[in-house]
Amino acid sequence: MRTFFALLIVFSFYSMKGQTYEVGVMAGGVNNIGDVGRSNYIAPSGFGAGGIFKWNISQRYAWRASVLYGEFTADDTKSNMTSRQQRAYVVDNNVLEFSAGLEFNFVEYNLHRLGPAFTPYLYTGITYFRYDYNYIDANMVINYDNQRDGAFAIPMTVGFKYRLNQFFILGAEVGARYTFTDNLDFSYPDDPNLEPLNVEFGNIFSNDWYVFSGITLTYTFRRNPCADCYK
Repeated sequence: MRTFFALLIVFSFYSMKGQTYEVGVMAGGVNNIGDVGRSNYIAPSGFGAGGIFKWNISQRYAWRASVLYGEFTADDTKSNMTSRQQRAYVVDNNVLEFSAGLEFNFVEYNLHRLGPAFTPYLYTGITYFRYDYNYIDANMVINYDNQRDGAFAIPMTVGFKYRLNQFFILGAEVGARYTFTDNLDFSYPDDPNLEPLNVEFGNIFSNDWYVFSGITLTYTFRRNPCADCYK
């Protein structure tokens, strides 16, 4: 057992010699996909911005964590569905999310060697977010009760990144979040006190989504001076 832990410590130390960290910002647009507004997957209706951190453990994989704040507007009049256009609901909401997971590079991405480095990538993990918790009553009035709620989501992100120089990396990505709530557009508040009011509408069997489309700019540090050690 002692030998096992000793080998684990040595392996961890050796692995960290080849690791590169990234810290930076992300900015772009946010839109929802639900029971109000447009149903396009990429149709930003509000601004989103946040911070991002990556821990590159190999040329293929990186642990990733991020914080993102975004706002969106769901407007029935901009939908391509006639029923929504006639209904004409307009909903404003915002999300504050915390996400962590694994990023996978399609090609080997070595930041310890000179020259260009480019790769498409996928990211997924687990996301927790906070959002406004309101409802639309029978008189088609949005009731603001100053409540916020939280839910989990599964991020599904595709993007690409390109090393601008020795220290900076520019990326672009589109990330859809499948949420475990149906109330981002105030269509199905999960509150027993609201059941007598019959405020639900839309497809109650389909949860909401929201999408972030934007760019990232990260700064790399803790670079390995040995170009052949990072393999």
